[in-house]
Formats: sequence, structure tokens, C-alpha cells
Amino acid sequence: MGRVLRYTVSKPCFPAPARTRDTMSFTNEVVVDIDPEEALEALKNLLPPERLLCNAEALRPYECDGLSAYRQLPIAVALPENESEIVAVLRVCHQLGVPVVPRGAGTGLSGGALPHAQGIILSTAKLTSIVRIDPERQLAVVQPGVRNLAISEAAAPYGFYYAPDPSSQIACTIGGNVAENSGGVHCLKYGLTVHNVLGLRGVLADGTPVTLGGEAPDDPGLDLLALCIGSEGLLAVVTEVTVRLTPTPPCAQVILASFADVNQAGNGVANIIAAGIIPAGLEMMDRAATAAVEPFVNAGYDLDAAALLLVESDGTEGEVNEEIIRIQTVLRDSGATALQISTSEAERLRFWAGRKSAFPAIGRISPDYYCMDGTIPRQHLGTMLSAIADMETRYGLRCANVFHAGDGNLHPLIMFDANRPGELERAEAFGAEILELSVQLGGSITGEHGVGAEKIDQMCVQYGSDALDIFHRIKSAFDDRGILNPGKAIPTLHRCAEYGAMHVHRGDVPFPDLPRF
Repeated sequence: MGRVLRYTVSKPCFPAPARTRDTMSFTNEVVVDIDPEEALEALKNLLPPERLLCNAEALRPYECDGLSAYRQLPIAVALPENESEIVAVLRVCHQLGVPVVPRGAGTGLSGGALPHAQGIILSTAKLTSIVRIDPERQLAVVQPGVRNLAISEAAAPYGFYYAPDPSSQIACTIGGNVAENSGGVHCLKYGLTVHNVLGLRGVLADGTPVTLGGEAPDDPGLDLLALCIGSEGLLAVVTEVTVRLTPTPPCAQVILASFADVNQAGNGVANIIAAGIIPAGLEMMDRAATAAVEPFVNAGYDLDAAALLLVESDGTEGEVNEEIIRIQTVLRDSGATALQISTSEAERLRFWAGRKSAFPAIGRISPDYYCMDGTIPRQHLGTMLSAIADMETRYGLRCANVFHAGDGNLHPLIMFDANRPGELERAEAFGAEILELSVQLGGSITGEHGVGAEKIDQMCVQYGSDALDIFHRIKSAFDDRGILNPGKAIPTLHRCAEYGAMHVHRGDVPFPDLPRF
């Protein structure tokens, strides 16, 4: 027998500031004893050595997801090739009480795929088959390791595409999209992942295969499909997804609108929706974001504007022409100083390339950045941008803002240098204040990135004890031993009590001794 380890299921605490937080400890809630050597021996009987990674060098690429500030090595990474192997791995882990963290492409931005120090990563990266494209029923059946963009590429010859388009769509996989209920720039008109998934197959924590939803328009009983979409790997491991395909529109154009004031741009967004117009895409960028993006992409953005709106119309040529005229009128009445309309498909794609390149563009000008993901009512976009400008001064950090403005989904990019003592902590506090203000304005702490490990304290602000108790009951019904992605997404009531006691409420100036830039 090897050394017996004890683990619990609470958010990791990181005791020392560093460029990345490498050391993890867990607040004691429910203690479980496991024997890592026994677990590894059992897993070695299920998978060949090349698909069960155990040494530190092989594990290092899995130590974090896109939220790279949090890092931890698991005891192993399992790389099954089919559902049967996933069933076998989960049965062993359930029997031994070994934590299992499901992982797709690792592009997530909330620490949802952060490993557990006494657990394994269960990767779906090798399940990459497009099982079938059914143009008559307008659907595709794919395995979880299929890239988001690959679905549209496979459906294109039939005149269809998969509508949800996260900025990471070239790399992110459909299994991860299901776990996080991902969106994208076109989710305003065509919906999030939950609106575009018809059914899925998965495996529960004890190794039981399940089928939820299906190809029929509706299923009787409780909507467990919607419950599992966005559940962040806490309820099941996805093994197959049936997605809805959308006909490729024959025509699409984008209006690029400049505003001299961010509040006017925010009002422009609200006014478009109030006019009864639902664009295919409605995005917003502030001056800091466009200044970073334009040298990187040469999208043709107005660098003098305080904010830009990207508004896309799609449909038949007649529908697009009519809607573009209506949108122009609303934007001018809202105070737009300049309007550019794409005149070719190449120009339309170039306008969007700038918005979709915002994250890497910020990465070129800052050693590190911290991406937030709150959601607020559209009419409060200007209020939030003004508040963020104030926070920049108080925290001594810069912030560039890109929004899925049509549905109020914020992506502030807080720039910092983790090599400078205290900057990571200030960035985290900055981000927490944005999220908690989102709740105060009637919104949510996440729109598409999920809670993961990053926002678990803010869940205590979003929800009361009754709601959190229901979440824990649902988790227990699916995963009685709590082995799937423990410590993520749902805080314990004890943790919320501690957070409430320790939290510095808004109004107090954080870091009052900071130099102001």
C-alpha cells in the first residue's frame, strides 16, 4: 500500500504571491482517504502507458487551463479513446474515491479544468469523430473532442454551420462548450450552446452511461439536458453531442460605428434592441481595446473613438438591406460620430477579426492579463464602463474592455505583471469588484466562461443559502461521492460564511497607498 492522502472539496487557497500560484491547500470540509499508488495500478490495467500519463514532465501541460494564474499537477492524466474506456476509468475512480477533473481542449478561462492534487485529469481530447452530418434533419452528431469550428467546416458543403462561435472556436472543443454553455459573438440572435444542443450521451461519476435529450423536438419529463449543459463537469462526462445546424445565411454585412462617449455607445446598444432589432452580432470595444487590436490585425478601426460598436445583419439580401438602414438610423440618433458598412465578405471578416483577436492583442502589450466575464442589463453598459475607469485608478492597473454588448456579457481585460509583488492580488480584487457590481446592477457573475475555481467566492454574492443548498443536492443526486470536479462552481455554505466575514465591502478604498498612473 502506498501513502494514504486526504482531500476535501473546497476552493483552493493559494498562500504565497508568485508569478503563478503553484502551491495548493484545501479547506477542510469532508475528508476522503485515497491511496494514489493503488489508484494508478488500477488505472494501468485499463489504459496503455501512452494514454495514462504519470510523470511530472508529461503532466505539466495539464497543470492549468486558460486561467494560467492557478496551477496544480494531478497524479495522472487519462486519455481514453472511447466511451467504454471512460466508463471503466470512472468506475475505478468512484470505487476508490479518486477525484476526476474532466478536460477538453483546456481553453477555459475560469479554472474549470484546474487539476486536483490527489486526483486525475480525464481528457476527452482523443474522442474526435464527427459521427454524422444529417442535412435533412439539420443536425450533427459529434464526439466531445471535436473542435467547435470543425463542425461548421464539416457542415459547410451542405449549406449549414454551427452557430455558437466563441473567440477560441479554432481550438475549443464541443465537450468543453457543453460544460461551460459557451456563447460567442453571434449568440445574441442564435443562442448559446444550450439553445443549439439537441441531445448528449454522457457517463455519470459511478460509470453509468446516460442519454439526455435526443433528435426529437421535445422529451417528456424533467429537462436534464439543459441542467447538464453549463454544469462545468460536476454532473457527468460528455461522450457524444447532437447539435443543431443553422442554414448559412446568403448575405451578411457589418456596421462599424464610432462613438465619442462610452455612455452613448452603451445607449446605442440598448436602443437597437428597444427598436425591435435583433442583430446577428452586436459587440462593443473601448479605446484601450481598439488601440491594442488595430496594430495587431489592421482591422480598419477608428482609433480616435472612445468606443466602437460592431453590428451585423444577416439573412436574404433584401432583409439585410432593410435592417442595415434601420440600424444606421438608430446609431445616428444615439450619437454615432461615424459609420462604416462592410462592402465585401473580406471586409466583414476583417472587422470581426479585430474583435476576435482582442485577447491575444492584449497579450502583446501586457505581461499578463486577467479576463472577467460578468453580465449586466444592457442599459447599464455605460455605468459599468465608468465604474471600471474609476477602479483602474484605485487599483493602479489598466483595463481594456470588449463586450458581447447585445446580451450584456462583459469581458474586461485587466492588465498586470505577476512578476511585480502584489499585482496579481490587485488584479483579482479588481475582477471581483467588477463581478460583484454586475450582481448589484441586476446581472450575473458569468455569461459564458463559467464559475470554475475563479469565481467561487462571488457565487456567495450571487446566491443565498437556499439556492446553494439546492445546487449541492443536485450535485449529490448525480455524484454521490463528490468525485467529479470537486471544489469547483458551487461554494460550501461554510465558505460563504467565511467570505462574508472577511469581505471588504464596496466603498472602502482598496490598496490606498498605491501610486496612481
